[in-house]
Amino acid sequence: MEFWELSFIEKQTMWGFEAADSAILTKDFFLERNVKDILLPGIGYGRNAKVFIENGINVTGIEISKTAIDLARQNGVDSRIFHGSVTDMPFDSKLYTGVFSHALLHLLNKHERENFIQDCYDQLKPDGYMIFTAVSKKAPMFGKGKQLDKDYFEIMEGVKMFFYDSDTIKQEFGQYGLIESSEIDEPNKDMKNKPPINFLMIKCKKK
Repeated sequence: MEFWELSFIEKQTMWGFEAADSAILTKDFFLERNVKDILLPGIGYGRNAKVFIENGINVTGIEISKTAIDLARQNGVDSRIFHGSVTDMPFDSKLYTGVFSHALLHLLNKHERENFIQDCYDQLKPDGYMIFTAVSKKAPMFGKGKQLDKDYFEIMEGVKMFFYDSDTIKQEFGQYGLIESSEIDEPNKDMKNKPPINFLMIKCKKK
């Protein structure tokens, strides 16, 4: 079955209900640094939120899909979730000690990415951390479909992705307290036969 043949709910939950490996690593990173109040833009149906909540970290989410929010509630996520697009941030004036956004950044165009990174940085407290995961050029989808711009492809109808490498990370995050970036292969935990996708974890600290 192709991606576009999946039902809406199947697309929403296609990664399963287990937390992504990068979310688990971020949870450990945040706990080691006493980060207790975080913003999750693109919280989705809550699979990554739960690993933070279960470890005593307060979560506020942003999600464009009302169906995904309803699924998050059914999945036991009772955190505050703003219903809207990350392109409309901020939704409140609160500052957070951490921001985590998984597999969202690369779905935005250049202008949207620039605004999103700035908005996340603006909602960090001093010495707060923000961590993004974004698909890398090593992912199997890189170069597939229609090329829209440098490293930016419509890999299938309606699905546009920007693919990162170390140079573009420095360009886009260099002024936002970039600490490091590292590779992580994210498995699809519900479909063991699918190959993992190579992501880059990008860590920044607000000075």
